[in-house]
Amino acid sequence: MKTRIATFLLLLACCAQTIVAQPVRDAVDTSVSKGVSFLLAQQRPDGSFVDKRGRDQHHTVMTALALMSMASVGNLPSDQTIEGESMRKAIDFLVREDRQDSEGYFGRKDGSRMYGHGIITLALSEMLGMGVNKRQDGIVRQRCVKAVELILRSQRVRKHSVKYDGGWRYTPTSGDADLSVTVWQTMALRSAKNAGMPVPKQAIDAAVAYLKRSYKSNRDASGKPIDMKSGFGYQPGRGPEYATAAAGLLALQVCGEYEAPEVIGVTDWLLDMTHGADARGQARNRVNYNSKWFFYGTYYYAQGMQKRGKDYAEKAKQFTRGLLLPQQQNDGSWVSGDSQERSAGRVYSTSMAILCLSVKYHYLPIFQY
Repeated sequence: MKTRIATFLLLLACCAQTIVAQPVRDAVDTSVSKGVSFLLAQQRPDGSFVDKRGRDQHHTVMTALALMSMASVGNLPSDQTIEGESMRKAIDFLVREDRQDSEGYFGRKDGSRMYGHGIITLALSEMLGMGVNKRQDGIVRQRCVKAVELILRSQRVRKHSVKYDGGWRYTPTSGDADLSVTVWQTMALRSAKNAGMPVPKQAIDAAVAYLKRSYKSNRDASGKPIDMKSGFGYQPGRGPEYATAAAGLLALQVCGEYEAPEVIGVTDWLLDMTHGADARGQARNRVNYNSKWFFYGTYYYAQGMQKRGKDYAEKAKQFTRGLLLPQQQNDGSWVSGDSQERSAGRVYSTSMAILCLSVKYHYLPIFQY
């Protein structure tokens, strides 16, 4: 009898150790798991991700976003899981010869233009650090090198005005630039450089200079911004909006500009947009789920504010979780409250929501710098 009791107590102790060793899942873990399950259900046999209830549009770039979102929560192409297999199929789709033209351009086939080209290049370069197999690694690297070369050529195109120098816009030959397209190219170049591809320092420096020109403020004699609570506009001279301000913040950070005056100023401006209140303590000018380009802006906001640390990170976490978690649909998807983003479909909004919530994991290489 004593032996049985001793054995039973030993088993209880072992079970207790096993239970303690298991990580505690929170609401975000559950939410992103449901989101990934939704994305898996949208994948076609050819590896692409397309909203089965939406329009068949921009399926190359949507596949890239879905791939990055799955990687951002810890899935790897090398995993022998449903998710790992899905990611391998997605990569094979992205590197198909008909996805990229002879100039290295990804944005022509699915109509996503330079906007999509930057996202696809970023997604593929990130995969180089996440366990793709030897066969895929060689093909991905080859595609990335051509894509990066196109980004660099496009940046060197003579612009209509010096204020656009260093930036990008909708086509490889555009003579102007805007912040939304420029940020994706900048992040793609940074990721490619981190993965060992040849990216000249001058190209990153020129992109940083363009981003700083997009910060809405007068400058003092030394060139520093005078308005220390402002943000980045869509183009130089234009006022800041939530999405462009957050995009500029993260782009400068991944380029190493962690303590730039523009970074410090825009974080305070963004806090006003997400937590501001009037003299009576009532919310004012706050971003909400239905705000213009909410998903796009919150992706950059969540990652950028996390990099600022301390109170910024904590308040951004509360804001992001507080708005996203209640809006998740029963099937695991998110449907945008903004008509422009809603037209992009559920693969887009669900992928972006997962990328917003994945800030707690730090799995994507681009966010580890």
